[in-house]
Amino acid sequence: MKFYFLGTCSGTEPMPETHHSSFILETGDVYYWFEAGENCVHRAMEMGLDVMKTVALFISHGHIDHIGGLANLFSCFNKLERHYGRTLIRDNALEFFFPDPVLTEAVRTVALQGPGKSFRYDLREHTTADGLLFEDENVRVTALHNQHLKEDGSNGWHAYSFLIEAEGKRIVFSGDVRYPAEMEPLIGDGCDMLIMETGHHKVPDVLAFAVEHKVKNLRFTHHGRQILDNPLEMARLCAVCSAENPICIRIMHDKDVELF
Repeated sequence: MKFYFLGTCSGTEPMPETHHSSFILETGDVYYWFEAGENCVHRAMEMGLDVMKTVALFISHGHIDHIGGLANLFSCFNKLERHYGRTLIRDNALEFFFPDPVLTEAVRTVALQGPGKSFRYDLREHTTADGLLFEDENVRVTALHNQHLKEDGSNGWHAYSFLIEAEGKRIVFSGDVRYPAEMEPLIGDGCDMLIMETGHHKVPDVLAFAVEHKVKNLRFTHHGRQILDNPLEMARLCAVCSAENPICIRIMHDKDVELF
């Protein structure tokens, strides 16, 4: 499988050559998107990716650095069909998972440039909830709510982490979490890869958590000030941890491709 990192920055002010969070998993020659930060579709096409191979899109929560490019992505699918006769690879349908239906409707209105209009493809909307979200012949995606938004669940949950199972491997994507320990049920006795945000956590704390929970590969994304302001020092800490423990660690950057 391949992971394409389209954007690796958290919700800071605009940073040179770095855009907000989004990555694509390619397996079975189709795409599964996670997050849709600003510029995500432009970055994908800049990297030579055929966005019409998209099957499903998963959004962890509704903060702007995770959905700032969503309306443009929806619109791009529409325009590629309208102007070039292109259709989405699986029955011209997009399976879309998002925990906030109100925001979904707002994004739909922006993408269509007004209310009461329809996409030229089948946007299949699903409200994210705990448990198995999606399964096909390539991937299985399970969701677990977290406390990033400091909720008590009385009005539902609106922030999630994901377990992605593909090609016999288990990948956990943090989304944004308040505490790394919230991912323990997804990691279980260990996972093949943890794709972890650093916008809200100290790198040494995440390194210790990953080692303790037998994570084989750790990929940092959604970077906050600790990595953005001190990239060389943070890379050194990661290298020391990798040398001392059975874990491979990388700090990801925009346009990075991970073969896994």
